[in-house]
Amino acid sequence: MANSSMRGGRSRKFKAEINVVPYIDVMLVLLVIFMVAAPLTNPGVIDLPTAARSALPPTEYIQIALKPDSAATIGVSGQKSGGAQSEKAANRAALLQKLRAIHDAKPELPVMISADKDIKYDEVIQIISEAKKLGVDRVGLATRQ
Repeated sequence: MANSSMRGGRSRKFKAEINVVPYIDVMLVLLVIFMVAAPLTNPGVIDLPTAARSALPPTEYIQIALKPDSAATIGVSGQKSGGAQSEKAANRAALLQKLRAIHDAKPELPVMISADKDIKYDEVIQIISEAKKLGVDRVGLATRQ
């Protein structure tokens, strides 16, 4: 019987360590997979909902056309008015003043906003907010069909 004491008197100790090399290999493989898969997903694409035409569009409405250079046109459009009667507004303050005047004269008219595609979203929201503050019940956004 060979005893450990006969081999020089040293006794063997067990190592209680975890071998982490396989875990590092798995993590590196996962890292490479995520690095390859990340450019394949495009988070910038927004799937916009489609809107159907309203069942009964208004016959007469206040039309606001916003342009990117802070200019805008406002007027009453529709069948009852006999065509479009629009005025130019040099800035947003003048636009709101004209909207207030038209709304005071004809408070039942809804507002239709058409904005250039290069205009900031915040500017359109500000006009909608101001129209609501004036007491306009119906505000719509014009879209291309």
